[in-house]
Amino acid sequence: MNRPVPRVTQATISQLAAHDWPGNVRELQNAVERAVILTQRGPLLFELPQTGATGSSRPVKVVTSAALLTRDELKRHERDSIAAALKQTAGKIFGPAGAAELLGMKPTTLASRIKALGLKRKTG
Repeated sequence: MNRPVPRVTQATISQLAAHDWPGNVRELQNAVERAVILTQRGPLLFELPQTGATGSSRPVKVVTSAALLTRDELKRHERDSIAAALKQTAGKIFGPAGAAELLGMKPTTLASRIKALGLKRKTG
């Protein structure tokens, strides 16, 4: 679509996964395409139809805005995420099923973040 690679937050992924998707994969594809076209900057925003108790569909704008974190909270969150990824991968950073792949970052970047945060690779 000749646009920069869009960002998707974990909260948005959770909301997309929780949606019913009565139109199956085609509906998901159309929603992603529409979000890419309409979102100018920042994470993708989705307008998903919501089925109420009456069975009628009405569009609901799904906008995920995470609570603002202080610098220390952000650093602690990053540290916890990296530690969890290392534990899940038994300390493996590089290659398929490595922590870098789980976190969606370059292995060299992850290695430098591990060093900067003072984490141990084996978090057993």
